[in-house]
Amino acid sequence: MYSRSYLPHFDAARVVQGITFRLADSVPRGVINSWREEILMARQWRTDRARHEELQRRVARYEDAGRGECHLGRAEIAATVRDALARFDGEWYQLLAWCVMPNHVHVLIKQRHGFPLADVVRSWKGSTARKANAILGRTGRFWMPEYHDRRIRDDAHLSRAILYIENNPVKAGLCERPEDWPWSSAKERAGR
Repeated sequence: MYSRSYLPHFDAARVVQGITFRLADSVPRGVINSWREEILMARQWRTDRARHEELQRRVARYEDAGRGECHLGRAEIAATVRDALARFDGEWYQLLAWCVMPNHVHVLIKQRHGFPLADVVRSWKGSTARKANAILGRTGRFWMPEYHDRRIRDDAHLSRAILYIENNPVKAGLCERPEDWPWSSAKERAGR
C-alpha cells in the first residue's frame, strides 16, 4: 500500500486489480479538490466503509455523465487504448476485462511479479497520450495524472467487477447490451 498523490494505491504480484483512469478534462479542478478534501477527511476521521463507497459511486456517476471533450469516443483513439491494454497481456499482467468509455477507461487485470502497477498504468497512458494527441493534432496533457485502483477480494467481487466494467456503456446509455459496445471485453466474453 502506498500513496503517490492523494489516492492510496495497492500493488502486489498475483493480485487482481480494478483500475480506472480518466481524460485530463473529464473532471473540473474544483470537483477534484472537493473529492481530495473528502478523502482526506475520511482518512482523518476514519470514516466508515459506506461513506467511502458512496464517494466512489458519486465519482462513477460523474464519469458516466460524459464530461469533457470525450476524445475516447473517437474510434481511432479508442482502438489505440484497446491495443495498448492488449499489448502486454500475458506478459506483464493477465487482462481479465476492460472497457473504453468516452472519457475514462476501466481495466481489470491480474498482476504479475516484477511489473508494478504504476509502471503498467504509465505504459498505457504514455503510449496512448502520444498517439491520441497526434491524431487530434494537439499537445499537452491527455490523461489525468492519477488513477484509481481497487484490489479484488474474492470470486464474488471479481464477478461483480466484470459485470460493472462491461455494463458501464449500457448504464451510461451508450448501447442496449454490453456486447454491442465495440470498445469492451464484453463482446469477446459473449462469443465464448
